[in-house]
Amino acid sequence: MKRSGGILMPISSLPSPYGIGTLGAAAYRFADQLKKAGQSSWQVLPLGPTSYGDSPYQSFSTFAGNPYFIDLDLLVKDGLLSRARLQKINWGTNPRYVDYGKIYESRLAVLHAAYKKGYDRDRAAVEQFAKENRWLADYALFMALKRHFGMKSWLDWPDEDARLRKPEVLAAYREELREDIRFFTYLQYLFFQQWSALKTYINDLGIQIIGDLPIYVAMDSADVWAEPEFFQLDEERRPTKVSGVPPDYFTADGQLWGNPLYDYERMEKDGFGWWIRRIEGASRLFDVIRIDHFRGLESYWAVPYGEETAKNGCWRKGPGMALVGTLTGWFPNLSFIAEDLGYLTDEVRALLRESGLPGMKVLEFAFDPREPSNYLPHTYTPHCVCYAGTHDNETLLQWERAIEKKQTAFAREYLGISEAEPLNWAVLRAGMRSVAELFVAQMQDYLELGPEGRMNEPGRGQGNWQWRLQKGEFTPALVRKIRRCMEIYGRL
Repeated sequence: MKRSGGILMPISSLPSPYGIGTLGAAAYRFADQLKKAGQSSWQVLPLGPTSYGDSPYQSFSTFAGNPYFIDLDLLVKDGLLSRARLQKINWGTNPRYVDYGKIYESRLAVLHAAYKKGYDRDRAAVEQFAKENRWLADYALFMALKRHFGMKSWLDWPDEDARLRKPEVLAAYREELREDIRFFTYLQYLFFQQWSALKTYINDLGIQIIGDLPIYVAMDSADVWAEPEFFQLDEERRPTKVSGVPPDYFTADGQLWGNPLYDYERMEKDGFGWWIRRIEGASRLFDVIRIDHFRGLESYWAVPYGEETAKNGCWRKGPGMALVGTLTGWFPNLSFIAEDLGYLTDEVRALLRESGLPGMKVLEFAFDPREPSNYLPHTYTPHCVCYAGTHDNETLLQWERAIEKKQTAFAREYLGISEAEPLNWAVLRAGMRSVAELFVAQMQDYLELGPEGRMNEPGRGQGNWQWRLQKGEFTPALVRKIRRCMEIYGRL
C-alpha cells in the first residue's frame, strides 16, 4: 500500500437537489476535489439498499445497489424522466440532512416512471445484465414479494409457502408479480450503469474506492431468504442465535445487533462459495474492502434468538484463516482492511498477523492518560490504516468537547500544541505524519463540524446516516490546505 491519504464520506452525503446524494454530477465534482486535495482514496461505506433504520449495514441485499443513489438528472438526460416532474416533489426541507421519510414516499414512484419509459428500450441490455448477476433473480423476486406483502419482513409473510420458498408457489408469484420483478431488476441495471461510469472516472483520477463489507447480513434480506442453508436457522427458518457483542466498559447490556449467524460448518463444506460470490460482487464496486468486525471471524458472540439484550450470549469459534485464506487466495489483486476494533484477544491478533491484512488505528481512542494505548501514533507500524475517527465516532470537535480535561491536556501535551491552538487540526496532522501507510479522515472533521456532523451513533434507533455536505462547503481554500498537509507529510 502506497503512503497516501483518503476521505470518508458516503454517497448519501453528497449534495444534490433531490434529498440524498447520488451517482451524478456532485459525485464527479467531489472526486475532482479529492484529486486536487492530494487524496488517493474515497471511502464510501456499504452501497446496498437500506431498510428500516436507514443503516447501510442493514441492507435488503449484500449484492444489490441502493436505488436511492440513482441520479435523477442523468435519467432526465437519458430521456427517462421530465425535469418538470422532479421539481414538483418535496424531497425534504433541510438540505443538511436526508429526510428518509420523504425519500421513501417519492423515490420509487419517480423511478417507476423511468422504468415505464426505459425498460422496453433497454430490454436486451437488462436481460444480459441479469444473466451476468446470479443474485439478481432472487433479489428482484424478494423485493416484489415484500411489496406484495406490505413491506413486511419475510419472516412475517402471510404466505408460508412463499416464505419457505416452495418452488411451485414461487413460480406462480413470478408470473403474478412479473411487472414488479422487472421494475426491481431495471433499478439494479440503472444503478450499476451509473456506478460503473463513476468508478471508471474515479479510478482514472488515480483514486481508489474503499467500501465496507459488513461481516453480517440483515435478517430481512434476500440473502437469508434465498440461501437459508448457510445460516443458523431452525426448520421454520427462524434464527436460533443472532449476532451482537458482549457487555463491556461502555455498554452494560452489550450490543444486540440481531443479524442471523452463519453456519460456518456448512459454508466450509461448500468451499466458502457464498463468501467467494459475495466478495466477487463487492470487487465490482470497490478497489479496497474494509471487513467490518474482523474479530468475529476468529470468534463471534452468539445470543439466543428472542433475548432482549446481548448479556446472555456466548463465544463461538469462527472460521479464522480457513475463510480469510480462501478469500485472499481467490482475490490476490484485491486489497482488504481489517476492522480490528473492539475486544481483541491474542487469538484475534494472531489471526490478523497470519492474514497479513492491515488493521486500523483510531486517534479518538488514543489519548487516555490512565493506561498505555496502541492507538498513539508512536506505537504504529507502517502496515496499518490510521483514522482520525470512523463513521461510528463523534466528530473530532464533538469528541474534544466530551472527553475529560485530563484527556484533553494529555492530547495537547502529546501533540505539542498550546491551549490556544485547535485540537481538531492537530489530531488530523498527527494522523497524516504517522507512519501508517494510509490516513483517512471524515469529511466532517475537515469542515470542523460538531455534533451536527455526526454520521452514526450506535444504539440510537433514529436520526443516523442523515448528514450531508452542502454545495460549496469543500472550498478551494480547504482543498489547498489538505493538499499542503499531504505534501508536507509525504502522502502525495
